[in-house]
Amino acid sequence: MMETIVECAVEMEFREAGPLTQAAARLRMRDGTEFTAHGVTNRHPDDPSQQRVGEEVAAARALYGLAEQLLDKAGVDIGELTHEKVHLTR
Repeated sequence: MMETIVECAVEMEFREAGPLTQAAARLRMRDGTEFTAHGVTNRHPDDPSQQRVGEEVAAARALYGLAEQLLDKAGVDIGELTHEKVHLTR
């Protein structure tokens, strides 16, 4: 059985303007570190209006941005501990 050591939450906010959907994601870590990322999608004019789909794509892009930032931070943290250059693959 795994024990929960740290818990953090992602907040997601969406804005819609016509065919454009924007997502803003914010992650706050327990140590006070905060990451933000944005995702955008633009519905093709021939596609039917599906608000949920635009939100899913924009959210996925924003979360991908958070993932990149977390990997970068983890690489820096590992490098500080090991005194070696670290490159974490995506």
